Amino acid sequence: MRLRIYEIADTAGIMKLFYDTIHEVNTRDYTQEQVDAWAPANMNIDVWIKGLESKFTYVAEENGKIIGFGELEANGHIDRFYCHKDFQRKGVGKKILEQLESKAKYLGVEKLFTEASITAKPFFERHNFIIVKQQEVERRGQKLINFIMEKSI
Repeated sequence: MRLRIYEIADTAGIMKLFYDTIHEVNTRDYTQEQVDAWAPANMNIDVWIKGLESKFTYVAEENGKIIGFGELEANGHIDRFYCHKDFQRKGVGKKILEQLESKAKYLGVEKLFTEASITAKPFFERHNFIIVKQQEVERRGQKLINFIMEKSI
């Protein structure tokens, strides 16, 4: 596995990984309507490029295939953080998180925080994040539960 900084050419692969992970992994915790609202089939690549470029985005790849990615904002917020369904629980997320944490420390950030899905909550708990609160968010008319979590670094 290789971890590197995002490049524009990664965008379509990242979007596919995002869509596939939500539709194939998160369906154990969310309804079909919820995952369709969370990751619609008609996502805009230009919006994704702008979002990915505006953060510190790291990509994990193996044999040229994107197997995970994570985004860090300068204030310590971890935005999108996803691992390919075939690479869950194999250390990919851990490596991405370690990179985000290292970058945050370099930036002088003292706390990481994220909005973790029901599915991702155990991963973040294993990496010493604590739940601040459970919340309900709306995506395209669907209500989804997630958890505001944080970790001091």
